[in-house]
Amino acid sequence: MKLGGLKARHSMAGWLFVSPWIIGFLIFTASPLFYSLYLSFQKVKITTSGVQTTFVKFENYKYAFGVDAVFVDNLTNYLKELVISVPIIIVFSLIIALLLNQKVKFRGMFRTIFFLPVIISSGPVIKELMDQGITTIPSIEQYAIYQALNANPDAFVNGILLYMIKNLIVILWFSGVQILIFLAALQKMDSQTYEAASIDGASPWECFWKLTLPSLLPMIIVNVIYTIVTYSIFSLNPVIDHIQRNMFKVDTGFGYASALSWIYFLIITLALALTVGAMTLKRKKNYS
Repeated sequence: MKLGGLKARHSMAGWLFVSPWIIGFLIFTASPLFYSLYLSFQKVKITTSGVQTTFVKFENYKYAFGVDAVFVDNLTNYLKELVISVPIIIVFSLIIALLLNQKVKFRGMFRTIFFLPVIISSGPVIKELMDQGITTIPSIEQYAIYQALNANPDAFVNGILLYMIKNLIVILWFSGVQILIFLAALQKMDSQTYEAASIDGASPWECFWKLTLPSLLPMIIVNVIYTIVTYSIFSLNPVIDHIQRNMFKVDTGFGYASALSWIYFLIITLALALTVGAMTLKRKKNYS
């Protein structure tokens, strides 16, 4: 009985500690979330007498895909950029983390430099940089390699390289946290494993593919989730801008904006489920 009472008191103490978060989540997150789902099936009008709603079933969702060509175009461009940007950011972060993990002088300063864009850059700052045309490599248009790539921009590889050149600062801004996560994982790896592999004749390239990369797979999954979410809620995302602009339009309003938000939310959830699910299955296959 004493043991059971002690467990009950510990359980009660735990619930007391998390209760402020639970209450805050229910009031400030769950309640508006489900209210927006309710509004997505309504025609909402804001009048002097208050908010008036009219049930329109799935009309807002039909309008989004059948009439609103701007939303469909923005959504398509978002998905294309997501498919290109996430692998580039993950690979770039991993390469920089591997370089910063080496024993070189001023290693701490280099880590700070790569993390600085996360601290000092915000949506308005990035927008200002884009408007001034300084998010690309300076004078890159004058180089022969850029002209060769730009001669056939529709090619798959050329399109990826051109995207990297035009969005270099954005890629750097999105990579800071991922670099730190990879660095933390690399520093916890056992050096004796690499020494044993080296004695057995494994090359650095083989060590990377057979030791480093499999060990980093959980952190890669974490970084993929973080990158998709961060990229999707970026304030300069045209999908978010389109949703915000429709909130106060007379012919659309809060009901239609809520429907757009839920469509966008479901697409992000699907992208996360497919990506993380595929990587998790691959990880299980490697360990089986």
